[in-house]
Amino acid sequence: MSTPDTPATPAHAAQQAGEATLDRISWIKLSSVTLPLATPISDAKVFTGRQKPMTEVAFLFVELATEEGHQGIGFSYSKRAGGPGQFAHAKEIAPTLLGEDPSDIAKLWTKLVWAGASVGRSGLSTQAVAAFDIALWDLKAKRAGLPLAKLLGAHRDSVRCYNTSGGFLHTPTEQLLENASASLAQGIGGIKIKVGHPDGKVDLRRVTAVREHLGDEVPLMVDANQQWDRPTAQRMGRALEEFGLGWIEEPLDAYDARGHAALAASLDTPVATGEMLASVAEHWELIRHEAADIVQPDAPRIGGITQFLKLATLAEHQNLQLAPHFAMEIHLHLAAAYPYEPWVEHFDWLEPLFNERLHISDGRMHVSSRPGLGITLSEQARAWTQAEHELGNRP
Repeated sequence: MSTPDTPATPAHAAQQAGEATLDRISWIKLSSVTLPLATPISDAKVFTGRQKPMTEVAFLFVELATEEGHQGIGFSYSKRAGGPGQFAHAKEIAPTLLGEDPSDIAKLWTKLVWAGASVGRSGLSTQAVAAFDIALWDLKAKRAGLPLAKLLGAHRDSVRCYNTSGGFLHTPTEQLLENASASLAQGIGGIKIKVGHPDGKVDLRRVTAVREHLGDEVPLMVDANQQWDRPTAQRMGRALEEFGLGWIEEPLDAYDARGHAALAASLDTPVATGEMLASVAEHWELIRHEAADIVQPDAPRIGGITQFLKLATLAEHQNLQLAPHFAMEIHLHLAAAYPYEPWVEHFDWLEPLFNERLHISDGRMHVSSRPGLGITLSEQARAWTQAEHELGNRP
């Protein structure tokens, strides 16, 4: 049986371009960029011994240009491991796009996936495809002279936002409170902190301190990063009910749809998950099991904007809330185009990579008037570039 992200069967012979083909991709540049983090980052996966603190994030950037002079930029990323693999896969499949009409985004997504079909339709392979797909959408919106959200059809011009980067488990409680106050002073509307400490009493003390500091009116969320088993998630979920949380994120293993469903049914606090899944099909397992009140897809992880839009339709059909993970520079536009009021996650980690900044006020992140994604690579991003690869004719 087919799954929601199964590519269509390719034609036996490539169709000749018709008169509706107005432009062609003539140049592609791939860049592998390593972003160093100012402070090593630890969440529950570190405290349970499954990972080491994170010190950098690897990015795959794709820049495209056409014969008519239109350009687009997209990116994917990997934390800890996988960055060189994404770049290597992108190098292999990039020639597939040369000479193609950049408007045919769904067709090109399928063509890129089939170029690397033997390594599957999820994980590293489609995360490499995502960077191309996002660049194509950016190009299309720029050619139309529209912000991407407007090209997609926005339901709103701003989106509720919450901060995560100030709430990691390595952060002392007093610093947590200072970070939360600083975020609110920036105009951010909600605060998320990490939980999942091996000693649950530590989590409860930290959540108590933050809730008392913020008061009852500021939205507060927690994120266990998949580190609880089912009994622990039930106990902690019940203990956390009194804090009026916006959601409990990733209480269980990302692929435990049945466990998430049982937990969601037993708690008043909404359950959120999905960020670690790497395809629409994997998210469909959550949706069909009623395993989440809030879905948290990550466009670079699931194959790009083309796949995100498919998933958003499935989520809307089930009346689910949406809170995309990370990469606010992309997800602001996608959240703005979702019918139900969503959230977008504020991380300032990526800001050195771009020349532009997103405007935040009154608890909301605002879509700018800049066309496309509204971002350009900074000189600092160029300086952090580890490898490059170009194809075609430079504009």
